[in-house]
Amino acid sequence: MILFPNRKKFYLIILFISLISIISALYIEYILQYEPCKLCIYQRLPYLAAIFVSFIGYNYSTNDKILIIIIMIFTISTIISGYHFGIENNLIEEISSCTNDSLDISNKSKLLESLSKSMPVDCKDASFKIFGVSLAAINTILSILIVIFSIRTLTYEKN
Repeated sequence: MILFPNRKKFYLIILFISLISIISALYIEYILQYEPCKLCIYQRLPYLAAIFVSFIGYNYSTNDKILIIIIMIFTISTIISGYHFGIENNLIEEISSCTNDSLDISNKSKLLESLSKSMPVDCKDASFKIFGVSLAAINTILSILIVIFSIRTLTYEKN
């Protein structure tokens, strides 16, 4: 059954979901010219790790360790994207490295220097949305679903 595949198929599904997610993020950034914030960049890291881990799991794993690592990877992804979603919706206060409030207007030379640099994108500004839903929200939902299906696969399916 496709909804609950065996482990080899599950690793292949995770590999493709992760590849599509990374390719989509790069397409949105470089082709559509949407500048990502720091948390958007951090949200890519679990998918990069999942590509590597799911490849190893598909080709070499015969035990539960790889599946447990995937559960941990997407739990971390859920935390990062959930935090970003919370910031976008003013549910959580953002960290200082996520804001662009670092503009010093008291010193003219520092002001001119900072204006010549590109300002970092504020994490609460979701400039790209799909059907009105931010990418952080989509990533949160996707990561939660992957964790749920990973636990289900760990519990019920064998290689």
